[in-house]
Amino acid sequence: MRERLLAAEKVKSIEWRDGGLHLLDQRKLPMQECWLVCDSAVAVADAIRQMVVRGAPAIGISAAYGLVLGLKARLAAGGDWREALEADFQSLADSRPTAVNLFWALNRMRERLGRLKPGEDPLAVLEAEAIAIHDSDREANLTMAQFGVELIRKHKASPQNLLTHCNTGALATGGFGTALGVIRAAHLEGLVELVHADETRPWLQGSRLTAWELAGEGVPVSLNTDSAAAHLMKTKAITWVIVGADRITANGDVANKIGTYQLAVTAMHHGVRFMVVAPSSTIDMGLENGDDIPIEERAGQELLEFNGQRFAAEVEVFNPVFDVTPADLIDAIVTEKGVVERPNAEKMTELMSRKRLH
Repeated sequence: MRERLLAAEKVKSIEWRDGGLHLLDQRKLPMQECWLVCDSAVAVADAIRQMVVRGAPAIGISAAYGLVLGLKARLAAGGDWREALEADFQSLADSRPTAVNLFWALNRMRERLGRLKPGEDPLAVLEAEAIAIHDSDREANLTMAQFGVELIRKHKASPQNLLTHCNTGALATGGFGTALGVIRAAHLEGLVELVHADETRPWLQGSRLTAWELAGEGVPVSLNTDSAAAHLMKTKAITWVIVGADRITANGDVANKIGTYQLAVTAMHHGVRFMVVAPSSTIDMGLENGDDIPIEERAGQELLEFNGQRFAAEVEVFNPVFDVTPADLIDAIVTEKGVVERPNAEKMTELMSRKRLH
């Protein structure tokens, strides 16, 4: 399966080359494929904040490279580079509050700097660590894809209809994808009849990104409004809802793109299985449950305007980016360390004690 997934890879959104971080500008897809080059930590933080790059794993990877760019500038400026680099840590940490992968990556980079040995080149060390984070995410996605396919096949070993929300593919990760990686693998194994993709308001990641990725790889996909999900579950024999995650707490509660919670409630009502796919870096054992997760809210203009054109009445706006799905609505959490079915605190603790299986 791993080699087949590697052979099928077509999309990359993050490239580290020529001394800069090259990001595929996801705000312009699918109409334009434009690359933005970031040459500083501040530029990377701005790219994350402005949604040039999005998806929890991709944000973490980009932040790691952003610190490399920051360190390069601090070393060139002279003086106490460690103290100066703290401003870059803070700038990147402030870019998005909900996705824990961001803070996981920054903490890993900080920890590696703390282990510098006499004579080691801090820039070379930090660059190698960022590349390792990137490569590790790609490998985790490959492993999760295989675990997810086994779970799908165990319950029904024939082509079936799947539903996904937001974008969790190569665009949102270091490569291949989390939930979309499982869907890709299921397609290669002949287990997909049709993928139903929610449009995912207000940024339309499903319309612009997920549908684009799947169609480009020949995976049968149908786009629907978010509010059609219940009707689809009732009428289209959907067997699985498969989504990613931006943060998973110690008891198995999951923060993901706004609209995920209502999908889980609807799935339970219709007897549709609900799968969350995310690397272990998304699991925050420091938070007891989903009530502790900071939920990002963005500007109201995202709901009042489209492409700069006002179309809504002059009213107040509530625009949360994420919601929290309780663990008791989730059938399985798939990570590179293994699968947790019907997650709870005990099972999550056991999962996190395991070593990676790839």
